[in-house]
Amino acid sequence: MAEKKEPRKITTHVLQEMKQAGEKIAMLTAYDFSMARAIDDAGIDVILVGDSASNVMAGHETTLPITLDHMIYHAQSVIRAVKRALVVVDLPFGTYQGNSKEALNSSIKIMKESGAHAVKLEGGKEVEDSVKRILSAGIPVMGHLGLTPQSIYKFGTYTVRAKEEAEAKKLLEDAEILQEAGCFSLVLEKIPAALAGEVTKRVSIPTIGIGAGNLVDGQVLVIHDMLGLTNEFHPRFLRRYANMYTEMKDAVTSYISDVKSKDFPNEKEQY
Repeated sequence: MAEKKEPRKITTHVLQEMKQAGEKIAMLTAYDFSMARAIDDAGIDVILVGDSASNVMAGHETTLPITLDHMIYHAQSVIRAVKRALVVVDLPFGTYQGNSKEALNSSIKIMKESGAHAVKLEGGKEVEDSVKRILSAGIPVMGHLGLTPQSIYKFGTYTVRAKEEAEAKKLLEDAEILQEAGCFSLVLEKIPAALAGEVTKRVSIPTIGIGAGNLVDGQVLVIHDMLGLTNEFHPRFLRRYANMYTEMKDAVTSYISDVKSKDFPNEKEQY
């Protein structure tokens, strides 16, 4: 009998090869063991332990309240489940901005305590020093440009970014700065598709889009949005692949009914 082959482990190097070969990169968020096990088994390339856990796991309005220890807890849970995917962890708000030494310490803490494979942080030129300092410790860094949710109070809105020429020019410059600083990949969030395509052509590292069209090297979605576990969020870029909120609600309703009517457990379901 043929020996079962272990799945190819995705690394930053493999992502680079995928870009060069024109193979699209599929990325999703996960925050717990069970969800991570399912999407890793399905063959996802990259799992992002996103600070979106602040919204979908904890019910906060923004990503700002989540702490470094919260992120490490979620990352630990994900890492225990994963055999194949590259696991990237968001540096949460307040753990890297304006202080490259703190950025390094935060990243080391994530890597040591969770066993994750890389970190992600938001911003361009302003985080260049932090990116270089984190990389000096051998920690891979994914960048994030366009709509940067940790800056929501600066923007004042979650609308599309870089539609104006000046902001688009800065975004292109920031992408090149992050590449030069050593980022292995860039997330481009909620920017015009043509601009995302221009960034993708200009940089040699993979670009992952969310609301950035199909000219990028890969796509990322929040797992709760994509599975329809969140039913009040309807951005244009989101494609729902299931309606889990309704399915779960219906299942729970059936369970309640079966318990109340004494149908559950039946004779076969007891000892």
